[in-house]
Amino acid sequence: MVRQYKDICREYGCKAKVFTQMAGGLRGAMGNPDLLVLFTSTMSHKMLRYALSELRDGVTTKVVRSHTSSGEALRGIMEAHARA
Repeated sequence: MVRQYKDICREYGCKAKVFTQMAGGLRGAMGNPDLLVLFTSTMSHKMLRYALSELRDGVTTKVVRSHTSSGEALRGIMEAHARA
């Protein structure tokens, strides 16, 4: 799925970073995204809280939560937000 997510994002002219597990290297690796997509059905509550806490003050990051982690769900999110 990681490759599929990256390919879908590339179709919309976006660079994707995909995190599948909570890791020590997550801090700082997120950067300052314009759009943060959270697939809530496949991530732990701890990782969700951590990802939201890492958002920088003063940076306008759109946060989208999706219960479905399918490629079509991501495609719909990208259609709504990346082309806006």
